[in-house]
Amino acid sequence: MSTPSEPAITATGLRRSFGDQLVLDGIDLDVPRGTVFSLLGANGAGKTTTVKILSTLIAADGGSARVAGHDVAAEPDAVRAAIGVTGQFSAVDNLLTGRENLTLMADLHHLGRAAGRRRVADLLDRFDLADAAGKPVAAYSGGMRRRLDLAMTLVGTPQVIFLDEPTTGLDPRSRRGMWQIVRDLVADGVTIFLTTQYLEEADELADRIAVLHRGTIVAEGTADELKRRIPGGHVLLRFAGPSELESAARLMGGAAPDGDALALRVPHDGSVRELKALLDRLDAGAVDVDSMSLHTPDLDDVFLALTGGPAHETGDEKVATR
Repeated sequence: MSTPSEPAITATGLRRSFGDQLVLDGIDLDVPRGTVFSLLGANGAGKTTTVKILSTLIAADGGSARVAGHDVAAEPDAVRAAIGVTGQFSAVDNLLTGRENLTLMADLHHLGRAAGRRRVADLLDRFDLADAAGKPVAAYSGGMRRRLDLAMTLVGTPQVIFLDEPTTGLDPRSRRGMWQIVRDLVADGVTIFLTTQYLEEADELADRIAVLHRGTIVAEGTADELKRRIPGGHVLLRFAGPSELESAARLMGGAAPDGDALALRVPHDGSVRELKALLDRLDAGAVDVDSMSLHTPDLDDVFLALTGGPAHETGDEKVATR
């Protein structure tokens, strides 16, 4: 039996191989309830394998995991009753209408005729599909299909939802629409386990991010914590005239001024403490700053530094994780 303080997902030492290909090499996870946890990794890093183990679709070779308070290996039925899974590809029936797809899921969940109709109507409204409810799904756009796919996942009111690259192939407008849906779900107390190759997506949505590389977690933290691990952050100061620029350069102890742009680039780790110290030094030196901007490494920089390659790279492990 789960308790409100118990994490939504925990895993210790998860291992999985396919033949002689080691895909997961002892990963640990701890996902609090009502949060978005994002697992980043290139194709073949082991993201989909992790989702399949946690959602009871395949067994781990070693380690243990609990989802919604239930042991994945010992209580698979209880785990399945508490979760929803939206995979990389829509699981909707193209020959049925949107309403018929949702009604089928309501029947599978044994909701009953009246309760099922209410649930279907609520989800059609919630996902902005009411006007297209009577149309065959084959006529839906990619964004509509993904919304319907996620709506079908919610018929059973899951506590935990696994979203495995849910916005792959969507246009920017549809992707942002999915982001808002995810935020609304978390506001309702649902836990989201998100795998994605879109680093902007993880930056926008995730409370915590783990980077998976060659079957191991190589870093974990908030987006800001991960960015601060990578050098290159700086504060760019601009000045009204050369005298202010020269005064600031002396105060900053070696920061190189750009006389043409009347700008000074000062290395900075992105923390509030360091920013306050910088401003205090300028104030103490009576240096007037015309404008200031803070620049920090983004998740692309983090991913490259931690894995040595872009998020969309492919490799021999890709076959093993599918």
